[in-house]
Amino acid sequence: MSCSATESGGSRRREISVIIPMLQEAANAASAIEHAWDLSPLEVIVVDGGSDDGTREIAAASLCQLISSPAGRGIQLNRGAQAAQGDMLLFLHADTWLEPGARTQIEECLAQPHNLGGAFLQRIDSSGMIYRSLEWGNAARVRWLGRPFGDQGIFCRRDTFQELGGFPEVPIMEDVLFMKRFRRVAWPVLLPGPLHVSARRWRKRGVLTQTVRNWCLQAALRMGVSPDRLAQYYPHP
Repeated sequence: MSCSATESGGSRRREISVIIPMLQEAANAASAIEHAWDLSPLEVIVVDGGSDDGTREIAAASLCQLISSPAGRGIQLNRGAQAAQGDMLLFLHADTWLEPGARTQIEECLAQPHNLGGAFLQRIDSSGMIYRSLEWGNAARVRWLGRPFGDQGIFCRRDTFQELGGFPEVPIMEDVLFMKRFRRVAWPVLLPGPLHVSARRWRKRGVLTQTVRNWCLQAALRMGVSPDRLAQYYPHP
C-alpha cells in the first residue's frame, strides 16, 4: 500500500481524501488510519493538534500524511482540507471508522449532481436499547433537520467545501456551524454506512448527561451564544 491510490485507464477516477483530526489519540490512531485505508482513498491525512502521548509517532510510522496544526477541530479539519488532493473529502473522528463499502456509497451519492454531501448512519459499539435509541435520534436529526455532527462522518465535494469557506475555526460546534452553511446550498444525504462509533464519551459522562449537554449546546448556539463562550462551559474532554 502507498500513500496515494494509482489511477488506471485513460480517464481520471474521482478520488476521496480522508481527513482525521487527532489530539491525544494514541489509543485509536493506528486503528483509525488502518480503517481509513480500507476505503481505498487517494490519501489519508492526519492533522495533529499538539499531542504528547505518542499519537504523532504512531501516525508518522503509518502510511499517511501527517500535518501539525494548532489545537482546535475546526482549524485541524481546514488544514487537512487545504492539503487534500481528492475530489471528495471525508472527515472522520479518530474514534470512528467505516466499512470498505462506504466508499461506493459516497461515490454513488455524489454521482448525482444535486447531492453535495452528507453523513452516515451510526453504529455505537455498545449493546443496549439506550444506544440504539441514540442511533435512531442522531439519524432523525439528519433526516428531519439536516444537522449531522462530526461523529457521523461528514463528507462533501471538495469544491463545495471551498465555496462554503470550510469549517468555522471556533473552539466548539464547528460541525454544526458548517452544516448550517451547507443547508443553504443542499440538503445533506444520510448514507447507510454504518459508521462505527466508540461509546467512550457516553460511558465517561453518562448517556443522559452527554445527550442533554448536546441539546443545551445547540439551543444556546441558536439563541446567539458564541462558540467561544460555550467552550468555557462545555470544554472538550
